[in-house]
Amino acid sequence: MKNQRMKQRKREKMKVEISQSNYDEILKDQQDEITAHHLYTKVAGTIKDDHNRKIVEQVAQDEKAHYMKLKEITGKELKPEKIKIEWHYWLTRILGLTFGIKLLEKSESKAIETYKTLNAELAYLDDIIEDEERHEDELIAMIDEERLNYMGSVVLGLNDALVELTGALAGYTFAFQNTKLIAITGLITGISASFSMAASEYLATKQEGGDDALKSSIYTGMAYVFTVLFLILPFLLLSNPFVSLGVTLVVAVLIIFIFNYYISVAKDYNFKKRFFEMATISLGVAAISFAIGVLINRYIGIDI
Repeated sequence: MKNQRMKQRKREKMKVEISQSNYDEILKDQQDEITAHHLYTKVAGTIKDDHNRKIVEQVAQDEKAHYMKLKEITGKELKPEKIKIEWHYWLTRILGLTFGIKLLEKSESKAIETYKTLNAELAYLDDIIEDEERHEDELIAMIDEERLNYMGSVVLGLNDALVELTGALAGYTFAFQNTKLIAITGLITGISASFSMAASEYLATKQEGGDDALKSSIYTGMAYVFTVLFLILPFLLLSNPFVSLGVTLVVAVLIIFIFNYYISVAKDYNFKKRFFEMATISLGVAAISFAIGVLINRYIGIDI
C-alpha cells in the first residue's frame, strides 16, 4: 500500500514537471511500445530459426518493459493498436524480418529525442533510451537473413536491367514505332541479358572463392528477369509506342524508388543519394538511346 502511494505521488510530480505537449508525446510513445511488444511477440511465433526468434523475443520483452516504465509516468493502461500490428506483421512476412523491425524502430527513434528533452525525467528514462538505441545497433544487426546477404547480387541484376533495358526500349521506340515489335525485341534482349548477367555473377563469385556462387547468380538473374517483365508490360498493354515508353520510364522510377527505400531501411543506406543516382543513370541512358534511335530512323531510313 505504501509503495502504491509513493508511485502515485511520483506520477503526480512528473505530471506537474512535464509540459502538456511532452506528456501527450509520452502517452503516444507508451501506445507505440505496447503495440510493438505485441507485434514482435506475434512475429517471433512465426520464426523457425532459433537464433533470430530469440533476438525478436528479446526486443519484445524490452518493449514491454518500456511500456511499464512509461505507464508509471502517465498512470494509464493502454491497449495495442491492432491495425498497426497487422500492417507491420504482413510487411515483415513479405519484405523480411530486418526490414519490418527497422521500419518500426525508425518511428520509435523519434521517441528517443522526446525523452532527451525531458531534463527532470532524463535519468528515469535512460534505460529506455539505451534499449532503443541498442535494438538497432546490436540486436537487429545480429539477425541473419538470406535475402539481405544476397542484396549485392539483387542490386547488380536490378541496376543492370534498369540501365540496359530502359535505354534499349527508348531506342527501339523511335526506331520501330510498333509496340508489339518493341515488346518482343525488348523481351528477347532482356531474357538473353539476364542469362548472361547470371552467368557472369556465377563466374565472378566463383573466382573470388565464394561457396554461394550459384545462389548469387540466381538472385542476380531473377532480379533482372522481373525488372524486364515490368518494363516491357506497358508495350504489351498500350498501342501508342511513345505513351508506352513514358509509362515504362515511370515504372522504372517507381522500381528505383521502392527498391532504394527498402534497401535504405534494411541496410541503413542514404535513400536520397542512391535514388537520385540510379534514377539519373537510368533516365540518362534512356535519353541517349532515344536520341540514337531518332538518328538511326532519320539517316538510315529503315521503316519497319
